[in-house]
Order: sequence, then C-alpha cells, then structure tokens
Amino acid sequence: MKTKRTFLSILTLCIALLFTACSGKGTADTEKSQNTKTESGSESADDSDSKLNDLYQQENQIFADHEDVWNKAFGMMSKSAADPNGNYADSLADTVESNKESFTDDELKTLTADIETIRKIEEQIAEIEKKNTGSDKTDQKNSSKDASPFKNFSGQDYDGNSVDESLFSKNAVTVINFWFTGCKPCVAELSKLNELNDAIKSMGGEVVGINTETFDGNKTAIKEAKTILEKQGAKYRNLSIDSSSDAGKYASDIMAFPTTILVDRNGNIVGDPMLGGIDNQDNYDTLMKQIQSVIDADSTKK
Repeated sequence: MKTKRTFLSILTLCIALLFTACSGKGTADTEKSQNTKTESGSESADDSDSKLNDLYQQENQIFADHEDVWNKAFGMMSKSAADPNGNYADSLADTVESNKESFTDDELKTLTADIETIRKIEEQIAEIEKKNTGSDKTDQKNSSKDASPFKNFSGQDYDGNSVDESLFSKNAVTVINFWFTGCKPCVAELSKLNELNDAIKSMGGEVVGINTETFDGNKTAIKEAKTILEKQGAKYRNLSIDSSSDAGKYASDIMAFPTTILVDRNGNIVGDPMLGGIDNQDNYDTLMKQIQSVIDADSTKK
C-alpha cells in the first residue's frame, strides 16, 4: 500500500499533479540502522509513515495559518506547469512570482517565508521517499494489477445509496472527475461533464464525480455540492468516498483541479490524467478520443 498525503479539505483542493508516492516499507539498510526494528521491518514502515504524516501535517498547518492568501495563490496555480518529480515549493514559488502584482507586499512576505519553510519540509519528504523507492518499485512490478486504487472501491451517492467496484464492471469506461466546490474551473465544466455523460451512455460509458470536500460523508459539503450541481444542470452521479480508502488516498494526492481520469471495466486507470476543464473544446475532443479508445479496446475483449 502506498502512503499519500492528505491536505486540509479547504486547501487540498486547489493543487494538482501527483506527489511521488512513498512505499510505507523499510529497506534493508534502514532496518539495520534503526535499533527498534523487528526482523520483518514492520516497525520501520510504521516509523517512516509516521515521519511522513508529521511532515505533511506541518505543511497543512502552514496553509491553514495563512489560509486566505494561500487560497488566493492556489486559484492562480497552473494546472500543467508543476513538475511531479520536483520540489513542490518550486511550483508555489513560480506561481507567486508570475502573479506577484496580484499580492500586497505583506502577502508576498508571508508567501515567500512559507515557501522556504515548505521547501525544507519537501526536502525531508523526498529523502524519506527516496529510501523507500526500491521496495515500492518491487511491489509495483510484483502486483501491478493490484496497483489501481479502484480495485476495492466503495462509496455512496449523495442520496445515500451504496456503490462498489461493480460500478466499473458495468461500464466499458468510467470517466471520473475530481473536483471541489470552491474551484471555479471545476464548477465551470460541470454542465459540459453532464453533456459528456449523456453522449457516452449509449456507448457503454458513464461520468462519475468525486468532490474531495465530501469525503467521509461530510453532510454539509454534500449539501453544498448538490446545490451547485443542480444549478449547473449536472445530473450525473457524484460520490462521497472514505478518505482513508485507496481511492481517497489517490484523490488526496491530486494537486490541481479539475482532474479527470478514465477507468476500464476491471477498475484499472487507463492513460494519463487530464488536467483542466473539458469546457475547453480541445480538452473535450481529446478526452472523447481517449474514451473511444477504451471502449474499442473493451469491445475487442468480448
């Protein structure tokens, strides 16, 4: 299982790409260097996870302490420029630098100081993840079919109806759109996603929305999401999932919204995530081609 970061709900929500996942398993060298390890290395894994969680929470607290200015910065963040293998602070710094005229002098001082703190935290995170990379790659090679976070899926729609992985088996392709209520680009594409859902139904496809603020059955967030969906005329299925589930951890690792992925009948993610709204016609056309490709592949297996 991969350990992933979970940001505070109001903050998670504006950032995009995937962080390098950490394996949660200790290497042989790490086991030798720590006196508290068992022979199996299970305590090493727990220690690694604990350190990572602590570092993630330190980042969360930085964003929470200066919530208003960071939400302002997140709203300006590019959905395609961030380097998933780089230091997250670089992406933040680039965003601030590119939009510095939009901030007051005090806001710039706050952001600059926070970014330098985040940079140091990210360096510590990268070091821990580097130590775990070898065992993580081995796990991926040995159990690639188990790598998808949608293999053991569960959730509920906004009316309280339970959903499991049979959602995917019933469709040739499932388009999953990750969004949140305060994300303007996310809201802007809802009607287009509804149009897409109508278009692919007869083809064996379905659009499913996952609003990251509605995790763990958050009733207030679900109510707000339902209101926005209704206003935008979006009638396709939206789900609340458990933040601690594999799918929840996958969603919590997303750093820019909206992000859309395709899942095949077996619960496997197909292709790369699409960043940005499909109300952009080029994005819509590209996504339709990818959907058709998955459907065509599905039909050849029957």
